[in-house]
Amino acid sequence: MSVRITARRSRGAAGIALAAALAASLVACGSGGAATGSGGTLKWASSYFPTHWDPVVGGSGAQFRELALTYASLTRTDEQGNAVPDLAQSWDYNAAGDQVTFHLRPGLKFSDGEPVDGAAVKAAIERAKTQKNSALFGDLTSIKSVTANGLDAVVQLTQVDYQIPQLLGERVLQIASPKAAADPQKLDQNPVGAGPFTLTQLIPGTKAVLKKNPDYWDAKDIHIDSVELTSAPDVSTVVSGLQTGVYNFADLDPSQADAAKKAGLDVFVQPGFNADNISLNVNKAPFDNDKVVDAVRYAVNRQEFVDKLTFGYGSVTDQPFPEGYVAYDPQSKNRYPYDPAKSRQLLAEAGYQPGAIKLDLVIPKADPAAEIVQSQLAAVGITVNIKIDKNWATPFFAKDLTFSLYGTTGRDSALQTLTAHFGPNGPLNLSSPYEPAGFEDAVAKVRQTPIDSPDYASVLQAATRAGLQSKALVFTYSEPNLIAKNKSISALPKNPAHIDWTGVTISGS
Repeated sequence: MSVRITARRSRGAAGIALAAALAASLVACGSGGAATGSGGTLKWASSYFPTHWDPVVGGSGAQFRELALTYASLTRTDEQGNAVPDLAQSWDYNAAGDQVTFHLRPGLKFSDGEPVDGAAVKAAIERAKTQKNSALFGDLTSIKSVTANGLDAVVQLTQVDYQIPQLLGERVLQIASPKAAADPQKLDQNPVGAGPFTLTQLIPGTKAVLKKNPDYWDAKDIHIDSVELTSAPDVSTVVSGLQTGVYNFADLDPSQADAAKKAGLDVFVQPGFNADNISLNVNKAPFDNDKVVDAVRYAVNRQEFVDKLTFGYGSVTDQPFPEGYVAYDPQSKNRYPYDPAKSRQLLAEAGYQPGAIKLDLVIPKADPAAEIVQSQLAAVGITVNIKIDKNWATPFFAKDLTFSLYGTTGRDSALQTLTAHFGPNGPLNLSSPYEPAGFEDAVAKVRQTPIDSPDYASVLQAATRAGLQSKALVFTYSEPNLIAKNKSISALPKNPAHIDWTGVTISGS
């Protein structure tokens, strides 16, 4: 029997769990239906202004939220974290679970007039898998091939994988016009998609001006006429810019939250999957010694990161998921509690006297988290030298570093988050090709389990548990996405990690 998903898809175990976790979050505007007010300009100050506007190059970092102004995807994420229709109005699996067919909405077109059809989906996936500078090829290893059949895109898989609708959403497959994508270099600074807005002006790295796309499939629920996206010059200037009306919407550093509240601005927490970690390379000394790895684990005081870096908005974490989310494994909670005495004992058992281990902590820019790591490890006898390398990404992703820090925004597919961190080819696994024993089998079982199966949560948590056996990462803290806005902008849907403009209005325009 095939599995069919439509707009009326049931929540499933994943949705129920995430809904419980996010119940205390913002009250959202309803998506769809009539909305009061219309027009107006969104003036968005961003600390992560896109370097690349080609979604294949931009990858799935925080910039996907801004690229989503111009690009749409096959699916998107609802408030419970489920995949729901976007360009695809429905999808269904074959009985074996190794093929999924996406059925696109009829009559859609990209902003250059090209049709949004199965051929466009095929081109987007193939480009993401093969373009030399693609940041997405590692996310698409389950896809063998794609066949276009009119408005249908038939995705053949290398294995049973029920995660594909979650995966091919806004973070991993924003779809560009195939005609425009034939020149990827041009597309990179001139985005052509089928999203809610179209670009009219771009000053690279500084400012983008966009207007509402009347051909967007849900244009009736987009009530903003235009967008001015500006790169925020400095976090300390954002609040004053919001007060004076230079901006009316901005992502906010936790250090500025109190000032924004005192200024009478709306400050709200957008649920997310952000998690920071200390990355170790177990293929290099001294982390090829398990006792040294465990010593680092016990030396970490996660609460200090929260207290000093998040201004009350963060929380400790020892996993890449927030507590209460469907993939969070309660059995693994606090497995390595803060215990500096035990850390020193393990180092002694490994044959290291205090001060014998000297490490370079390589990071891309100055980061107070690095100073906390330096201080905490010094307390157990490990000397850390902080080294800033602006080209840090090259040695990190080449797995040449021994010791570093990394923060992730997660993925819409929880399994993809796990494989990115713990898999043998995971981009966030500094110890590749190392992976913890049993991880591959646990991952395969998740792929083979439909997301709305009653067993899904327990199977997924077992995969998290297997991944957390990894010696390559020590998770420290998480913080939500903080946003400040002028009160003229209505509440946003609270879709985790996403910024969704559906139903949002700007009053007094």
